[in-house]
Amino acid sequence: MSVDGWNTVLVLGGIRSGKSEFAESLVGDAPTVRYVATSADADPDDTEWAARLAAHRERRPGSWTTEETADDPRRLADVIASAGPNETLLVDDLGGWVTVLLDPAHQPADDVATIAELAAAVRASEARIVLVSPEVGLSLVPTTPLGRAFTDALGAANRAVADACDAVVLVVAGQPTWLKPAATPRAAGVPAQAGPARHNVTAAAAPAEAPLPDVLGRRAPPPPPGTAA
Repeated sequence: MSVDGWNTVLVLGGIRSGKSEFAESLVGDAPTVRYVATSADADPDDTEWAARLAAHRERRPGSWTTEETADDPRRLADVIASAGPNETLLVDDLGGWVTVLLDPAHQPADDVATIAELAAAVRASEARIVLVSPEVGLSLVPTTPLGRAFTDALGAANRAVADACDAVVLVVAGQPTWLKPAATPRAAGVPAQAGPARHNVTAAAAPAEAPLPDVLGRRAPPPPPGTAA
């Protein structure tokens, strides 16, 4: 593990939670970063999705390199396995990777074995790796077979990779909560307005717990009128 307490970390979060910005902040002090993009290119007719992908690209500093793995879902494990101890990888995200994994073009495939290969590569890697993934466990069960297949596969991938990583953090509404290990390995927050990850992130001290207000505590009822206190 690194001096910060981790070499590998899984960053979970919902839609627009700030998970990608937080993941980028974790590697902001690295001299070079290899950004591993897992999603396939946007449909030319889907301008909104294309704009989302473009926003991700624009946030990357010029010193970062980008590697695409959408052509073959098994390639992600190979990229991680081949990374050296002095490299820093940012994988964004496992949701896109599972989408490619379930694409009919890559079927039939042993999804369980492919997820296990990815987790094994993460566990064995000596590189510094940050992986981003959507948290789907809090949503409703999809009403379509394809939707259920996606959430099942992504849930399995999240569990396997979380087990393999040194640390796991859940980002909710821009607020990171470290789930693993119990002690926070590194304190960092998501900016209110996400910006480029080219600035170093300074550690922030955890705020002291404030005492509960009296209104939340148990208090004896007031004495009846006319009686001595």
